[in-house]
Amino acid sequence: MNKNLLKIDYEKFQLSNGLDVILYQDLSLPTISINIWYKVGSANEKPGKTGFAHLFEHMMFQGSQNIPKEGHFKYIQEAGGSLNGSTSIDRTNYYETVPSNYLELILWLESDRMGFLLPSLTQEKLDNQKEVVMNERRQRYDNQPYGLAWEKIFSNLFTSDHPYSWPTIGWMDDIANFELDDVKNFFSTYYSPGNATLVLGGNFKKDNAKQLIEKYFGTIKNGSQIPQLYIPEQNLNETKKIIHPDNVQLQRIYLAWHSEKMFGVNDAALDILSDILAATKNSRLQKKLLFDNQIAQDVSAFQYSAKLHGLFIIVSTAKPGMQVEELKKNIFYEIDNLIKNGITDEELLRSKNSIKSSYIYSLQKIDNIVDHINHYNFYLNEPDSFIFDIERYEKVTAEDVMEAAKNYLTNHYVELQIIPKN
Repeated sequence: MNKNLLKIDYEKFQLSNGLDVILYQDLSLPTISINIWYKVGSANEKPGKTGFAHLFEHMMFQGSQNIPKEGHFKYIQEAGGSLNGSTSIDRTNYYETVPSNYLELILWLESDRMGFLLPSLTQEKLDNQKEVVMNERRQRYDNQPYGLAWEKIFSNLFTSDHPYSWPTIGWMDDIANFELDDVKNFFSTYYSPGNATLVLGGNFKKDNAKQLIEKYFGTIKNGSQIPQLYIPEQNLNETKKIIHPDNVQLQRIYLAWHSEKMFGVNDAALDILSDILAATKNSRLQKKLLFDNQIAQDVSAFQYSAKLHGLFIIVSTAKPGMQVEELKKNIFYEIDNLIKNGITDEELLRSKNSIKSSYIYSLQKIDNIVDHINHYNFYLNEPDSFIFDIERYEKVTAEDVMEAAKNYLTNHYVELQIIPKN
């Protein structure tokens, strides 16, 4: 692979109000993509006041001072473009991809909701979106089979005062008690130029883009100082076992360990470990549970890494009539075997090639490229980290994978069993 293809030419600068801007020009494309990351996620909330970051994923599409309700969707779709937003523990982002002649449109739309959302934020809009979020929580969490699994895992891995202990969507009681002043204060604190990074990629003229960015974003006032997160030390002193009866037909087991944060020393090795354990039909757990013993419907493993912390999770659903204790025994057998005897060169190479091919494939679309740029800027403070990212996997050795399994998967963990209600 020619790594020069992964090196990008970008320009980064900052407006006087603190907005970070990154320009990535590709004149071979017929489109442009804008991607704004706000450095606010559910971790920036507080116990009793959860769900605000996710709420704004809804509110940001409800119109602002100069844009009517649903206008954002209307303008972008009429231009033949696409748009969306997402919320995570660490950040919120909003993005659009449109034909290149609509540059001014997307800058106007994004700047208006950054600088002028509050004048249009009414109690009526809040009540409406509160109901939408509560219904979303009912459908995706409370009334969804296995839907409460992740919040049960996170709330048991982390103490209640840790910013990763509550679900991104928020607790239902907190959502029901959203108050307009609290919501406005949250927006004023976090959704300001100094807490955001704008990435523009694709076919545009740099001088024109700079002028338009200054025109639409330069006059927006910066917010107050961002409160520091309180991050208590997290260690499990014992293994926690939770049995949750649910409206399901098949038993499922979740095993979750504390692990490495995003781009930490062992992060790449844990990604490869999860791939070797459960990614394909040749992986150890799929082979053992699905094909050899035929005791599971499915099994997966993944390294979930975030800014402050990480989790390593294994999930498996039992076949009808099977008990999750049998799955657990086989899972730990394979973990112990890997720790004692290591992995093969073939497993390591296959995993690296799989990760590399998925990564390269993701770079075929400009909206993915600009999101990667914002991702690297946020976590590494270097937008052009494409080569660094792929090289960290190439450098992982078989011994690194074995050590990662030993260092993390022999510690205390959270075990969640979801079983059918009687």
